[in-house]
Amino acid sequence: MTPLGAKIRQLRDERGISLKEMAAALNVSSAYLSALEHGKRGKPTGFLLHRMIAFFNVIWDEAEELQRLAEISDPKVTIDTGGLVPEATELTNRLAGEIRRLDTEDLRFLRDELVRRAGRKR
Repeated sequence: MTPLGAKIRQLRDERGISLKEMAAALNVSSAYLSALEHGKRGKPTGFLLHRMIAFFNVIWDEAEELQRLAEISDPKVTIDTGGLVPEATELTNRLAGEIRRLDTEDLRFLRDELVRRAGRKR
């Protein structure tokens, strides 16, 4: 599941909206919406994302959060390490090979550490 998929499911659950009802309102298939929630489809188009925001009738902060989550919800990422130091290529390949074995706590730690260190170098 992607961060956006988890948020969409949370919003649906909080409002008691079925996948089928939301799909009909957005004029997409429930199979597509399910695949989007489960991370089997890439991030939605900007147009569809704006329709989702309108569908949920969220306030500005929540709308911005949905847009931010969409940006970090591509389930099939390609990382070009050409021209970077060898450690970047090694890290990328190790992460690709081991990510399925990491638990949620490990993933959160790695994410938070990356964000912390990247912010420190700005």
